[in-house]
Amino acid sequence: MEVSLRLVEGFHLQAETSNGITFSIDAHSESPQGPAPMQMLLASVPACAAMDIISILRKQRVEIAAFTAHARGERATEHPRVFRTIHLHFVLTSPNAQEHQLRRAIELSEEKYCSAWATLRASGCQMSWTYEIRRPVEQSTAP
Repeated sequence: MEVSLRLVEGFHLQAETSNGITFSIDAHSESPQGPAPMQMLLASVPACAAMDIISILRKQRVEIAAFTAHARGERATEHPRVFRTIHLHFVLTSPNAQEHQLRRAIELSEEKYCSAWATLRASGCQMSWTYEIRRPVEQSTAP
Protein backbone atom coordinates (compact mmCIF):
# COMPACT_ATOMS: atom_id res chain seq x y z
CA MET A 1 0.00 0.00 0.00
CA GLU A 2 1.36 3.42 -0.93
CA VAL A 3 0.21 7.02 -0.79
CA SER A 4 2.03 10.08 -2.16
CA LEU A 5 1.50 13.63 -0.91
CA ARG A 6 2.34 16.99 -2.41
CA LEU A 7 1.98 20.45 -0.93
CA VAL A 8 -0.61 22.60 -2.72
CA GLU A 9 -0.38 25.70 -0.50
CA GLY A 10 -0.39 26.57 3.20
CA PHE A 11 -1.16 23.24 4.89
CA HIS A 12 -3.28 21.93 2.01
CA LEU A 13 -1.89 18.63 0.77
CA GLN A 14 -3.02 16.61 -2.24
CA ALA A 15 -2.79 12.87 -1.63
CA GLU A 16 -2.79 10.19 -4.30
CA THR A 17 -3.17 6.48 -3.67
CA SER A 18 -1.31 3.81 -5.63
CA ASN A 19 -4.48 3.17 -7.64
CA GLY A 20 -4.82 6.82 -8.69
CA ILE A 21 -7.46 8.12 -6.27
CA THR A 22 -6.75 11.69 -5.18
CA PHE A 23 -8.04 13.59 -2.16
CA SER A 24 -7.19 16.65 -0.11
CA ILE A 25 -5.86 16.83 3.42
CA ASP A 26 -5.78 20.17 5.20
CA ALA A 27 -5.27 21.68 8.61
CA HIS A 28 -4.67 25.09 10.16
CA SER A 29 -6.72 26.82 7.46
CA GLU A 30 -9.66 29.21 7.62
CA SER A 31 -11.29 27.39 4.70
CA PRO A 32 -9.92 23.83 4.71
CA GLN A 33 -9.97 21.89 1.46
CA GLY A 34 -10.18 18.51 3.19
CA PRO A 35 -10.12 16.78 6.55
CA ALA A 36 -7.21 17.14 8.96
CA PRO A 37 -4.94 14.10 9.37
CA MET A 38 -6.38 13.11 12.77
CA GLN A 39 -9.92 13.41 11.40
CA MET A 40 -8.93 10.98 8.67
CA LEU A 41 -7.45 8.60 11.22
CA LEU A 42 -10.64 8.78 13.29
CA ALA A 43 -12.82 8.25 10.18
CA SER A 44 -10.80 5.20 9.18
CA VAL A 45 -12.18 3.10 12.05
CA PRO A 46 -15.92 3.40 11.33
CA ALA A 47 -15.23 3.26 7.59
CA CYS A 48 -13.25 0.04 7.93
CA ALA A 49 -15.80 -1.44 10.34
CA ALA A 50 -18.71 -0.42 8.10
CA MET A 51 -17.21 -2.33 5.17
CA ASP A 52 -16.98 -5.45 7.33
CA ILE A 53 -20.40 -5.06 8.92
CA ILE A 54 -22.20 -4.41 5.63
CA SER A 55 -20.46 -7.37 3.99
CA ILE A 56 -21.35 -9.72 6.85
CA LEU A 57 -24.98 -8.57 6.95
CA ARG A 58 -25.39 -8.90 3.18
CA LYS A 59 -24.07 -12.48 3.34
CA GLN A 60 -26.86 -13.13 5.86
CA ARG A 61 -29.36 -11.64 3.39
CA VAL A 62 -30.14 -8.71 5.66
CA GLU A 63 -31.81 -5.92 3.69
CA ILE A 64 -29.95 -2.66 4.29
CA ALA A 65 -32.07 0.44 3.66
CA ALA A 66 -29.45 2.70 5.30
CA PHE A 67 -26.33 2.40 7.41
CA THR A 68 -24.51 5.13 9.30
CA ALA A 69 -21.58 5.16 11.67
CA HIS A 70 -20.40 7.92 13.98
CA ALA A 71 -17.05 8.12 15.77
CA ARG A 72 -16.15 10.33 18.70
CA GLY A 73 -12.53 10.43 19.80
CA GLU A 74 -10.80 11.97 22.80
CA ARG A 75 -7.13 12.84 22.39
CA ALA A 76 -4.31 13.29 24.86
CA THR A 77 -3.73 16.87 25.95
CA GLU A 78 0.05 16.67 25.54
CA HIS A 79 2.09 15.85 22.45
CA PRO A 80 1.96 13.50 20.75
CA ARG A 81 -1.83 13.99 20.98
CA VAL A 82 -2.75 10.36 20.43
CA PHE A 83 -6.30 9.07 20.64
CA ARG A 84 -6.99 7.91 24.21
CA THR A 85 -10.59 6.80 23.61
CA ILE A 86 -12.83 6.26 20.61
CA HIS A 87 -16.54 5.50 20.78
CA LEU A 88 -18.33 4.19 17.70
CA HIS A 89 -22.10 4.26 17.18
CA PHE A 90 -23.64 2.26 14.33
CA VAL A 91 -27.18 2.74 13.03
CA LEU A 92 -28.70 0.15 10.71
CA THR A 93 -32.02 0.79 9.01
CA SER A 94 -33.42 -2.54 7.89
CA PRO A 95 -36.83 -4.21 7.61
CA ASN A 96 -35.50 -7.64 8.57
CA ALA A 97 -32.29 -7.32 10.62
CA GLN A 98 -32.21 -9.01 13.98
CA GLU A 99 -30.30 -7.52 16.90
CA HIS A 100 -28.02 -10.55 17.24
CA GLN A 101 -27.00 -10.26 13.57
CA LEU A 102 -25.84 -6.66 13.87
CA ARG A 103 -24.17 -7.23 17.23
CA ARG A 104 -22.25 -10.25 15.91
CA ALA A 105 -21.21 -8.40 12.73
CA ILE A 106 -19.77 -5.58 14.87
CA GLU A 107 -18.00 -8.09 17.13
CA LEU A 108 -16.43 -9.83 14.13
CA SER A 109 -15.24 -6.52 12.74
CA GLU A 110 -13.75 -5.54 16.10
CA GLU A 111 -12.15 -8.89 16.92
CA LYS A 112 -11.18 -10.31 13.54
CA TYR A 113 -11.46 -8.18 10.40
CA CYS A 114 -11.01 -4.42 10.87
CA SER A 115 -7.33 -3.48 10.54
CA ALA A 116 -7.92 0.16 11.49
CA TRP A 117 -9.69 -0.91 14.70
CA ALA A 118 -6.89 -3.34 15.56
CA THR A 119 -4.20 -0.75 14.86
CA LEU A 120 -5.68 1.86 17.20
CA ARG A 121 -6.48 -0.71 19.88
CA ALA A 122 -2.85 -1.92 19.73
CA SER A 123 -1.70 1.66 20.35
CA GLY A 124 -3.52 1.64 23.71
CA CYS A 125 -6.64 3.48 22.57
CA GLN A 126 -9.71 2.40 24.56
CA MET A 127 -12.44 1.48 22.07
CA SER A 128 -16.17 1.16 22.76
CA TRP A 129 -19.29 0.87 20.62
CA THR A 130 -23.06 0.99 20.63
CA TYR A 131 -25.64 0.29 17.96
CA GLU A 132 -29.28 0.64 17.09
CA ILE A 133 -31.60 -0.88 14.53
CA ARG A 134 -34.30 1.22 12.94
CA ARG A 135 -37.11 0.04 10.75
CA PRO A 136 -37.77 1.87 7.47
CA VAL A 137 -40.77 4.16 7.40
CA GLU A 138 -43.26 2.89 4.87
CA GLN A 139 -44.28 5.31 2.16
CA SER A 140 -47.95 6.20 2.04
CA THR A 141 -49.72 4.93 -1.08
CA ALA A 142 -52.81 7.09 -0.55
CA PRO A 143 -54.04 8.90 -3.66
